[in-house]
Amino acid sequence: MTTPLKPIAPLPKLIFASRWLQLPLYIGLIAAQGIYVFHFWVELVHLIEAAFGNEVALQKLITSIGYVTTTQINGLNETIIMLVVLALIDVVMISNLLIMVIVGGYETFVSRMGLESHPDQPEWLSHVNASVLKVKLATAIIGISSIHLLKTFINAANYSEKVLMWQTIIHVVFLLSAMAIAMTDRLLHRPSADDGH
Repeated sequence: MTTPLKPIAPLPKLIFASRWLQLPLYIGLIAAQGIYVFHFWVELVHLIEAAFGNEVALQKLITSIGYVTTTQINGLNETIIMLVVLALIDVVMISNLLIMVIVGGYETFVSRMGLESHPDQPEWLSHVNASVLKVKLATAIIGISSIHLLKTFINAANYSEKVLMWQTIIHVVFLLSAMAIAMTDRLLHRPSADDGH
């Protein structure tokens, strides 16, 4: 026999219902995800066209990656391919970050999705909470920052020393921040002696 649900007072009910105000934000992020998917395919099509000798596609790629050289570029070279592939990986990683925020954020802050028995339920979603989400987001941001830094170093000739230095410093700050978040989370959730551990 199930216990009947206790009715919620009007003010707490209104405050609790206010969580649904976040729904348009998550829908907006889904739209942003769609734009990223479109951008990915545009860049991929340009790369394929450039590989077959399309000069217009090659120039579009060179402009999009910010590649500058004093020599005439008549076709794809290893550096351009590497920069374009890194840009595509960057899009994928940001897309993964969006999925984590959309799915994890909705499940944590808005409403349960009821995916427990679904075969495609992401592994991390089964134990997601605000703390786990924070650590995963920090890790994803480090990955994205690493890709950006690698792109900058490959194309280092087109950046000043000041830009290279600041990008490296910012990346190190991201690393230290993620480590601090992970350590804080570990300290907060350390089993106590009372738990018998």
